[in-house]
Amino acid sequence: MRSPGSSTTTGRATVRLAVSHWDMDGHFAVRRTVFVEEQAIFSGSDVDDRDFEPGTLHAVATTGDLVVGAVRLYPTDDAGNWRGDRLAALADHRTRGTLGARLVRFAVATAGRHGGTRMDALIQMPNVRFFSALGWEPCGELAVYHGVPHQPMDIPLSPGP
Repeated sequence: MRSPGSSTTTGRATVRLAVSHWDMDGHFAVRRTVFVEEQAIFSGSDVDDRDFEPGTLHAVATTGDLVVGAVRLYPTDDAGNWRGDRLAALADHRTRGTLGARLVRFAVATAGRHGGTRMDALIQMPNVRFFSALGWEPCGELAVYHGVPHQPMDIPLSPGP
């Protein structure tokens, strides 16, 4: 298992678990920009109790000293099930979905390294094709989350080195 500060660098962005207050501030700032300011899914803040639960991991994508992407992941039970949510990338870093794909792959690999066997997520409808291309499959009926239609999807996890 990689240490919390481990990272993968692909292209110009580095994707890793948040390990400092700077990382967390950037993580929350990206989420606020996307989910509060751009999409207006949340009012004021999307931060919730889950962000502070033991076992919740926050990943960041950085370019230089700027956090440009974020995703949150956490176990949902003791049977190896994990959830990924709050995937976000700043608008000028969304080129062809490469940063989003790196964040999703990092979350999946990290959950697998932590003993996860399956990961699920609620996916906004415009992103279902993107997640399907990454190996995710629909796993339930359409759900409305904060007024926005989402498709439940999941992916099997593999243990990592």
